[in-house]
Amino acid sequence: MRLSKFIKENIEPILVEWEAFARTMIPPAETMSVVELRDHAHGILLAIADEMETLQTEDQREAKSKGLAPREVAASFAAEHGGLRQRVGFDLTQLGAEYRALRATVLRQWMQNVKVVDRTVLEEVARFNEGIDQGLAEAMVTYSENVANSRDTFLAVLGHDLRNPLSALSACVRMLELTSEMGKKERALSIAKRSITSISEMVTDLLEYTRSRLGRGIDVQPNPGDLAALCHEAFDEVCAAYPERVLRAEIPEQLLCDFDAPRMRQVLSNLLSNAVHHGDAAFPAALIVTSDLEQVTMVVMNRGKPIPPDAMQVIFNPLVQVPAEASEPHERPATSLGLGLYIAREIVGGHRGTIVVTSSAEEGTAFRVRLPLTMAKPKQT
Repeated sequence: MRLSKFIKENIEPILVEWEAFARTMIPPAETMSVVELRDHAHGILLAIADEMETLQTEDQREAKSKGLAPREVAASFAAEHGGLRQRVGFDLTQLGAEYRALRATVLRQWMQNVKVVDRTVLEEVARFNEGIDQGLAEAMVTYSENVANSRDTFLAVLGHDLRNPLSALSACVRMLELTSEMGKKERALSIAKRSITSISEMVTDLLEYTRSRLGRGIDVQPNPGDLAALCHEAFDEVCAAYPERVLRAEIPEQLLCDFDAPRMRQVLSNLLSNAVHHGDAAFPAALIVTSDLEQVTMVVMNRGKPIPPDAMQVIFNPLVQVPAEASEPHERPATSLGLGLYIAREIVGGHRGTIVVTSSAEEGTAFRVRLPLTMAKPKQT
């Protein structure tokens, strides 16, 4: 049986095996549906099979093997596949591994039906490899273009978000120079302090993001303490920052466990602020803290428009920004670098915990943080 015909007649078992491999690409694939994992694989395979049945010159085949051929149907599917994989958090190594797995799956299944390896069989294998190579090249081009666009967007957002507090700070300095009224001075100082805090938070996020990308991770130093007291403090701070919004809390009187207090305050402040920014003002945002004999669970909830399904796969990735459609313009975060949830995940991971999100129109959006009560330190050798 010709390889092109085999692909068309055995598309489902091929996709099942490829999906199983894609599922191993953790963490981006662990919450993806079957449709999301397969995305354009069906179209890529069928288009390659169709192309294998057309006549080509040696020059055309050489160009295809180098990824230099004109974009065809298979390449179009592959280009979209590369873009989607970039958005959900696959890296280039994982993208390449998918194509290697697809190549191996098809050839292994087909060779089980081949009785004699002759020139025709070798020709079929060569044509199939050319199609796979062209598809991978197209996928990587689109992936790289998306990365470049994300970088440019990030730099534009950074410039915009830094300019606002710097402009406010500059205006406050001029006001302090020109006025002697105590009321105006106090107002200028208050605005200046908020602007400095905003700039400091952005710089801190950038430094921690850089550390994590360099492989150093975010430094977490857990110590025994009362997590309930920290939850109360973080909740009160967010309430004071957004006096026009209603928030509620269910926190035990005391909750002893091992945690890094400044880091966990950062996580709670980030999640609660997100709940305010992205939630419907008609419903209160909530912080619910519970525990059992082994772990503590902190849930931050809000009601409003759910997170889009495609954003659910990337919400913890760096430089991702999910629009807050339900919030008013003046309620949008002062910064939108897309690093907050990424840093929160890194901090929780440093505590050997987990953070997950669920979102629906019926139940609202909930971020669940689970931490072990104790983090036994390894014995010194």
